[in-house]
Amino acid sequence: MIEVRDLVKHYNVAKREGGFGNSVRAFFRRQRETVKAVDGIGFSIGPGEIVGFLGPNGAGKTTTLKMLAGLLYPTSGSIRVAGFLPQERKRAFLGTIAMVLGQKQQLIWDLPPADTFLLNKEIYGVSDADYRERLAELTAMLDLGDLVNRQARKLSLGERMKCELAAALIHRPKVLFLDEPTIGLDVNMQQALRDFIAGYNRRTGATILLTSHYMADVSALCKRVIVINQGRLLFDGDLAAILQKMAIEKSVKLHFSEAVPRERLEPYGKVASADGLAAELHVPRAVVAGLAQRVLAELPVADIAIEDTPIETVIGRFMTTGAASA
Repeated sequence: MIEVRDLVKHYNVAKREGGFGNSVRAFFRRQRETVKAVDGIGFSIGPGEIVGFLGPNGAGKTTTLKMLAGLLYPTSGSIRVAGFLPQERKRAFLGTIAMVLGQKQQLIWDLPPADTFLLNKEIYGVSDADYRERLAELTAMLDLGDLVNRQARKLSLGERMKCELAAALIHRPKVLFLDEPTIGLDVNMQQALRDFIAGYNRRTGATILLTSHYMADVSALCKRVIVINQGRLLFDGDLAAILQKMAIEKSVKLHFSEAVPRERLEPYGKVASADGLAAELHVPRAVVAGLAQRVLAELPVADIAIEDTPIETVIGRFMTTGAASA
């Protein structure tokens, strides 16, 4: 459904230092530099897949999504989405995709979402019967209720995001690009949107490419992830593979019945924190069971919890160390 080969997007931007003198010099002789937003990445995504697209800020994720949606023209390389060249922006292509940006909106601020839905119905040529069926389905799946009849500016962030998704899906796209769809939402609303995205994928077979800094989004929805940094591809494969390779430690959280000094804990593992009555140790996964037995036998432990390294930490470590370390 999505084919990307040797994709490059470079920007030639003006460069100058601050200060009045440098401003004057730049007026007569402007220095320029090339910014490599995307630098030769390639991947393919099959029909019906939900793929996480990960990387730190400035990695090139949003730039890539905009090229896939035809909003930006690539410097070089090739892209095909559902058989179309996105940069041609053909009507048939635009009816195949949808893009939802968590920090931007398509809802008209002073009008209710229902008006935006009707506008999109006409733009995409959705029949009256299909529109009624799809709106009823989306209303039920997203629990929209009477939200669609309130002014957009009177909706909460979570309510607006649900309406944004509904507006983007009225024409039932085959490919959905989601850029930080849960940003700024509370935990309950994040979970509601995750459930909706997973349900929509099951019902329609849509291909979904998801970027998010909330690793709960990725772990809940995506078996496969693509990781990029500084415009280059670091990893493309199972999320479980990254976790297995990079989550080499477990966290052992301890509560004591009496104070235990930090130096007494150091022989057991790397001490992440210690305040006398509580401590957290990081220990290799391979020895955690034996270490737990030792700790229980040798220290005044009132409670113990053994946890995997948070996925946020694992992905962050992977992006810091790069593919070579993985």
